[in-house]
Amino acid sequence: MPLRIAVQMDPIETLSIKGDSTFALMLEAQARGHRLFYYRTQTLALTSATLWASGQDVTVRDEPGNHATLGKMRRADLGTFDAVLMRQDPPFDMGYITATHLLEHIHPKTLVVNDPIEVRNAPEKLFVLRYGKFMPETLISRDPVEIAAFRRAHGDIILKPLYGNGGAGVFRLGEADQNFAALLELFIQTFREPFIAQRYIPDVRKGDKRIILVDGKAAGAINRVPAISDNRSNMHVGGKPEPAALTKREEEICEAIGPDLKKRGLIFVGIDVIGDYLTEINVTSPTGIREIRRFGGADIAALIWDAIEVRR
Repeated sequence: MPLRIAVQMDPIETLSIKGDSTFALMLEAQARGHRLFYYRTQTLALTSATLWASGQDVTVRDEPGNHATLGKMRRADLGTFDAVLMRQDPPFDMGYITATHLLEHIHPKTLVVNDPIEVRNAPEKLFVLRYGKFMPETLISRDPVEIAAFRRAHGDIILKPLYGNGGAGVFRLGEADQNFAALLELFIQTFREPFIAQRYIPDVRKGDKRIILVDGKAAGAINRVPAISDNRSNMHVGGKPEPAALTKREEEICEAIGPDLKKRGLIFVGIDVIGDYLTEINVTSPTGIREIRRFGGADIAALIWDAIEVRR
């Protein structure tokens, strides 16, 4: 039976469809006969009884520069849809958090993927600390004394915003780096939240592996190798994707966290692993499924829709 699917996302006109996971999900939904409605978060409107969004019916095609046809703008009751894909990119700020509160009013009668309550309760650089035995040494703080002590203890560290994304604001600070004090001052002036300091893992030069879990099960992986001149492996800042298989350690990590992810209604999750260490659990808008498929891996978009359809 065809489903009515609403997709909450960033501007569809500007998508780079070659590597966009949201677009892959839309293509698969359309291939299954589901009907798609596209809207932006700023059009959400909640009354005492109804959550509305203004958007457009959309058809998609895998043609760069000609990838979407939009219908007329209309106002829709999101509670009448079978599912909503919450796929806008972070940052995980108050706007993002407010959207989860609004979507909570229709979930689970309308299935929101991922569960908005659990997305709100699982900020990516904090949620991962529930599985500390798999992580490198990590500190969450904005206290300069604590961060300086952490750097003295571990020498080479990474400092980054707690709610950042896409590699923005990520700095490597070696033991002799004289920019430490100035950078810490900049962070304190820029961010109201604590920061994350983490022991630098040299294995990042070999790649930062993105592993996708669907309904708590490992479904595929891709390795992202940073450019020679950069410590960040994110593909949009020059990281090179490579095919990858899971190691025994990575299988152990997935088996440990998978049941909890499924219990929380986190259907589509991406985790990041460097060497033997888990560094992030991404539940907001994970990416990587097109690259995995391109390298001959699983059709993760199909697996995600299988999981959604079982619930509908």
